[in-house]
Amino acid sequence: MSRATARRIEGYAHALSIRGHELTADEPESAGGTDTGPNPQELLAASLASCTAITIEMYAGRKGWDLGTVEVEVDHSSDAPDDARFDVLIKIPNPLPEEQQERLRQIAGKCPVHRALTGQAEISDRVEAG
Repeated sequence: MSRATARRIEGYAHALSIRGHELTADEPESAGGTDTGPNPQELLAASLASCTAITIEMYAGRKGWDLGTVEVEVDHSSDAPDDARFDVLIKIPNPLPEEQQERLRQIAGKCPVHRALTGQAEISDRVEAG
């Protein structure tokens, strides 16, 4: 199990700690934050982008496919909390046959973040005071 911790710095800015790594999350000024880091939805899109890239690179490596330097772009929009949309674009500089490109698209959908977002992830909330 891995633990992510968010601790308030000031305003909406929070220091995030994950296995000794430090990040900052905040809200843009238009939402009352100071824009010292990406907002949580942007971090979610970044998680999907990085997970997709790593997953297809691992798969291609096992297959011996030379993808070149992979880049994954994720555009995220949400008009309502239950209406999130993620558009994923996988860019590979080296040409691959159409069937290998299709296989990469399928493998991208198997990354753990993609599966958590499209499945029914279980979330348990608790409050601990004092």
